[in-house]
Amino acid sequence: MITAIDHVLLAAPPGSEDRLRAYYVGVLGMTEIPKPPALAVRGGCWFGAGEVILHLGTERGFRAPKKAHPGLRVRDIDAYAARLVARGASVTWDDDLPGYRRFYSEDPVGNRLEFLEPV
Repeated sequence: MITAIDHVLLAAPPGSEDRLRAYYVGVLGMTEIPKPPALAVRGGCWFGAGEVILHLGTERGFRAPKKAHPGLRVRDIDAYAARLVARGASVTWDDDLPGYRRFYSEDPVGNRLEFLEPV
């Protein structure tokens, strides 16, 4: 029986780890999670915030998906959007989901991220 999502894996091009760290830690405010040595040799990096865990794995021939994305719940969405904008990230608001305020952003390799808060 499924009880929870353990993590979400997003792809990234090889060699993008420093840009990913700058965004996920410096912009989003997540913490880097050390990868086990056997997995660290594959590249990529892992990040967490509360119970949310994102794995960024490197993939040759990477192309960012245009639609697929994780939806990340936040508190005080206006302040969080302002944080992203102040750190140079894009914020695109979307009012099409009843009961939520939400916006989209992209990480430095083009992965789409949705940030939402129940109204």
